[in-house]
Amino acid sequence: MKKNILFLCTGNSCRSQMAEGWGKALKGDCFNFYSAGTKKHGLNPLAVKVMREVDIDISRQESNTTEELPDVTMDFVITVCSDAHENCPYFLGGMIIHVGFDDPPRLTKEMKDEEEVLSVYRRVRDEIKEMVLGLEKYVDGAK
Repeated sequence: MKKNILFLCTGNSCRSQMAEGWGKALKGDCFNFYSAGTKKHGLNPLAVKVMREVDIDISRQESNTTEELPDVTMDFVITVCSDAHENCPYFLGGMIIHVGFDDPPRLTKEMKDEEEVLSVYRRVRDEIKEMVLGLEKYVDGAK
């Protein structure tokens, strides 16, 4: 039986969405992946754009809060930002693992050059990919 993994972030707009997309693309045969936020900010169009560059379409994913998740037990909750880690709701049976990433919208807020902005999103996208590729080191033997 596949384990359920939730990627949790503050707004479920960027980092957790990219993590869910990578999870489904790279490890969907091993785990069930979900994403949610402690709040709902909507899907970030630049996250969609940089994921599309690597042939992963997250445009149909939805920005959800934890209350909107399906009624399944989360075996692992991976917080991808420090705010979500500090304010993580309780998940019965779910082991919480923190793997933080920079927040592209926050880092690029004052940037004017689109290519410079996209380079930040791409860097975080690629860092999240590496985390997903090595996911077993976080979850194997953790329970």
